[in-house]
Amino acid sequence: MLVPDRKIVRELLTRYASLRIAQSERHVPTAARELEDVSYTLCVMMGTSDISDAIAKADVLLLTERRHDAAEAGGDNGLTLVG
Repeated sequence: MLVPDRKIVRELLTRYASLRIAQSERHVPTAARELEDVSYTLCVMMGTSDISDAIAKADVLLLTERRHDAAEAGGDNGLTLVG
């Protein structure tokens, strides 16, 4: 299974949140279209047809990235010395 690039997912989530905030303050047709595009892209990248599901999956993906990075920083590479 292909795993989406976490950096791109993070950027899309940030853009999605910014556009949602902007739209809630004042509806702008160009921003609405961009929000649709970002939502669609997130859904495709996360393999869903619903933006709520896409956001949830993206959150899990980014959460696992943080755990992986923390483990690597601590020197835990998943290997044990006991054989």
